[in-house]
Amino acid sequence: MSVLNLSSRERPDAELERITELAVTLSGLLTRLHTDEPDVAIAAALQHISLATQVETCMLVEFTPLGGVERTHFPAGVVNEESPDHELGGLDPSFLARLARGELVVVSRPEDLTGELTVGPDDAGVCSMLGVPASVAGRVVCALVLQEGRLRRRWPQLLIERLRLVVVMLGSALQCRSHENALRSSVAEIKRLNARLEADNVCLKEEIKSYHDFDEIVGDSAPLRLALARLGQVAPTNSNVLLLGPTGTGKELFARALHERSRRHARALVRVNCAALPPTLVESELFGHEKGAFTGAVAMRQGRFELADGGTIFLDEIGDLPMEIQVKFLRVLQEGEFERVGSSRSKRVDVRVIAATHHDLEAAVAEGRFRADLYYRLSVYPIHLPSLQERASDIPRLVWFFIHRHQRDLGRHITKVPRALMDALQSYSWPGNVRELENVVERSMIASTGNTLQLDAPLTLMARRGGNDAPDNLEAVQRMHIENVLERCGWRINGAGNTAERLGIHPNTLRFRMKKLGVTCPGGKGRSQHHAPAN
Repeated sequence: MSVLNLSSRERPDAELERITELAVTLSGLLTRLHTDEPDVAIAAALQHISLATQVETCMLVEFTPLGGVERTHFPAGVVNEESPDHELGGLDPSFLARLARGELVVVSRPEDLTGELTVGPDDAGVCSMLGVPASVAGRVVCALVLQEGRLRRRWPQLLIERLRLVVVMLGSALQCRSHENALRSSVAEIKRLNARLEADNVCLKEEIKSYHDFDEIVGDSAPLRLALARLGQVAPTNSNVLLLGPTGTGKELFARALHERSRRHARALVRVNCAALPPTLVESELFGHEKGAFTGAVAMRQGRFELADGGTIFLDEIGDLPMEIQVKFLRVLQEGEFERVGSSRSKRVDVRVIAATHHDLEAAVAEGRFRADLYYRLSVYPIHLPSLQERASDIPRLVWFFIHRHQRDLGRHITKVPRALMDALQSYSWPGNVRELENVVERSMIASTGNTLQLDAPLTLMARRGGNDAPDNLEAVQRMHIENVLERCGWRINGAGNTAERLGIHPNTLRFRMKKLGVTCPGGKGRSQHHAPAN
């Protein structure tokens, strides 16, 4: 311990003068507590106090809000390592407890030590000690402790009052430092939350751009009802779901419906199209990266799994995920852990996974293109989404749904769809499924000038009843379809319910196409309504 001798011949008021001057000195010194090195300023202040009082030991005990010792400060250049309990400065617990309660402790000679106050560890002698607590805003923040081990020391009341003033200054400075630290922590937390909100906002904007409500799963066919029934069973759980089916069957609609009916609906649904991500960026997109992790990583970025924490992540076209990423993806599913690119620190997330693919994953597993363990993790509850060809009875409802969706934006008011046109739509194979149907309807609305829906392009719809014998040539398909409709209409071209109206085109347009395709009526020119009565 540092030992400073005290001159017994010193005038009593000289010490008071030094303490008074010290208060002025500390008022400027303690402003350094607002810098990045507060401990240096505290140590310097205690060194001034030690020199002014000429005591053997000087320390400042900082208390927690609950009265425990947060840490002990010593003068600059003094390290109290003689005691195994050096972090507490070798102070007796009962002595600390009294100071934490805000009690002033004055011991001028060993005989003043009460039963609860002992001499300290290892029987280190204490002749005199003084403990001066400081309360700020109703809480004991710290206490100044002065000790003499060799000399008996009187602690005049005026000296105690001066020291109390100095300790309050130290306590106020510590309180300011504590508030600043709390403020910095709050600012850091606010920045973190703002970054999370900003990232969530990006995801929400992406959702709004392609928002589809559960009610937009249109149809009442048996295959669709089966898929919706399975959706209703698994939605309230946290189980992973695998959506299977050809492209354009509405897998994203089902994923949104699953999320909205789950317990996670209040958090984000994050969508990732695995097929659209460049192979070099898949890992960064899914798991994020640290600043400087690779060329172009100018800032830290959260990955999609981190953004989906507490919510749901929808991985579309999961069958296109590279093999090297499948390993890391499997770890997230199994343990809920991952590392950002460029970081060795693991992060934990709680995410429900909905995956979708048009690939045959079982075949991909057999061919070694997809990990078997990942497939089994994903396909906890598979749902097959039927193709449009499997649910042809839903096409009329879908057509009108798309008409109502687009007619305001397109400036159209479609009130009629010819029966022949609807029959043709229902007889087409629809390789692009619902997405292709919507495109055809929208394109036809643009081409329709009246209130009747008309196809924009020459009919390319293949009747199912043609089977494998149906021609592949486009003009042959058009010729066959026009001839079929003409036959059903008695070869009448115009008039209500006749060929032109059923095909959804103008009679003159039909005559032009018949001439171009070489379609001729058995009686010569195509008949108009007044040439023969309608059936």
